[in-house]
Amino acid sequence: MDAGFTPSEALRAATWNPALFLGLSDSLGTIEAGKIANLVLLDADPLQDIRNTKRIATVLSEGSVFERKALDNLVAKASSTASSKAIH
Repeated sequence: MDAGFTPSEALRAATWNPALFLGLSDSLGTIEAGKIANLVLLDADPLQDIRNTKRIATVLSEGSVFERKALDNLVAKASSTASSKAIH
């Protein structure tokens, strides 16, 4: 669905704007020294094509680093768990 945003506006709406709205812009929403470092690293520039946000290479979350293979394993495990619970 096209919301009429440029890629830059869409990224801002997903990062900076929520931090600002929640009053957490001092610790979230941008990449700066002293801020919480939860990041998604991509294989391609989302400013060139917003669909590149799906090309996740690495996730840094709460001090842990998850490379692509680890992310794929987490998704497979979650899918397996969800499937086994749906059967019962």
